[in-house]
Amino acid sequence: MMKNAVVLLSGGLDSATCLAIARSQGYACYCLSFDYGQRHSAELQAAARVAAALGAAEHRVLNLGLAQFGGSALTDANIAVPTAGVQPGIPVTYVPARNTIMLSLALAWAEVLGSLDIFVGVNAVDYSGYPDCRPEYIAAFEKMANLATKAGVEGHKLSIHAPLIDLSKADIIRTGSALGVDYGLTVSCYQADDWGRACGVCDSCRLRAEGFRAAGVADPTPYRS
Repeated sequence: MMKNAVVLLSGGLDSATCLAIARSQGYACYCLSFDYGQRHSAELQAAARVAAALGAAEHRVLNLGLAQFGGSALTDANIAVPTAGVQPGIPVTYVPARNTIMLSLALAWAEVLGSLDIFVGVNAVDYSGYPDCRPEYIAAFEKMANLATKAGVEGHKLSIHAPLIDLSKADIIRTGSALGVDYGLTVSCYQADDWGRACGVCDSCRLRAEGFRAAGVADPTPYRS
């Protein structure tokens, strides 16, 4: 029988690749997306497309009110999304505690499913400098998960898989392409329009476009004119 895994699925390039990797390793994938008050819903529509295309066992979308706190250009319309290029430091697109909250909810679903495996598409190479995308963060969360859950204290080790964490964006694209990911289904832009068309100038767009160029793969991203 296939083992169950919970896969965090944003609808972007990285999480789609992460789902494809989990499927290739023989997991039945239960995908979890979040409507957390982000600037657009296009990425959630993309997540649904990706989950269907890659044969997820189930796909759920949970509502989170992170926009009530704001503090990020992705959850507060009064904070502009940077468009001048990737800069050093933690950008204003960082959403406070986002990965911690999402991984915690993935952990809850994993317990209900009897799953010991959670996949997350964080990356610490070609990324925007978010503190909750680093290897030490993933290791710390995994340790916490094994201290905090029934399965963990009963000796069944829970694993947080971050298969993209040491890969360049180009390597991620090559890996996903080899596994049949249709990147035309994905949306990565921080300020995509209602049709999922990308701005081309935010950090996420720049990293994505450079990844396709470096990988030598045609970029299927639709851009606003």
